[in-house]
Amino acid sequence: MKEGEIVGIIGPNGAGKSTLIKAMMDLIPHQGNAAMDGQPLAKQAQKIAYVQQKSNIDLTFPITVRECVALGLQAHANMFGYTGKNEGKAIAQALEMVDMTDFAKRQIGRLSGGQLQRVLIARCLVQEADLIILDEPFAGIDNRSESAIMIVLRKLRAEGKTILMVHHDLKTVRSYFDSVVMMNVNMIGAGPVATTFTDTNLEQAYGLPMHVNQGGQS
Repeated sequence: MKEGEIVGIIGPNGAGKSTLIKAMMDLIPHQGNAAMDGQPLAKQAQKIAYVQQKSNIDLTFPITVRECVALGLQAHANMFGYTGKNEGKAIAQALEMVDMTDFAKRQIGRLSGGQLQRVLIARCLVQEADLIILDEPFAGIDNRSESAIMIVLRKLRAEGKTILMVHHDLKTVRSYFDSVVMMNVNMIGAGPVATTFTDTNLEQAYGLPMHVNQGGQS
């Protein structure tokens, strides 16, 4: 991956997309290694933010939107556990960027899928990570929320952040990503969308003849 890109990981169900990012984060046993700036990702917690699938989040846990976002500050807590005087400002700015300021006191269990996803991204923002990894961020949310999230991600890219996400909708690959990783258990291709998201690679990944047009896939 290059710095300042939005990169998609695509492939059929069961291809190992989520497993790949968990291995990169050292969350499961694995062989090989993933590095950033020459150092293993697992040793760079302050530089990396990870948003897991919403289905893995306990929405019954009594925590507000503001409290959820504040969890991202733990990566910068000092040895005494304090996050500094700018905590409130950082949280407010993050919520404003994802348009969730008015929901700061709401319990996360009362949010829609799209609202929750924006809160989880706000948590990444306060962490000030260089690499943001998202596991299926658009699963189960409406088109409006998806568009709003992409606006935020593009702003982060403009700031030099690198975004890596697991994605399913082939129709939006060309418009969402700079580069793409295509896989089906094994790696099929990785590189710029223009040269990697091809009919040949799609057929290898999905096992069916597919045609890619400028709008995506048909």
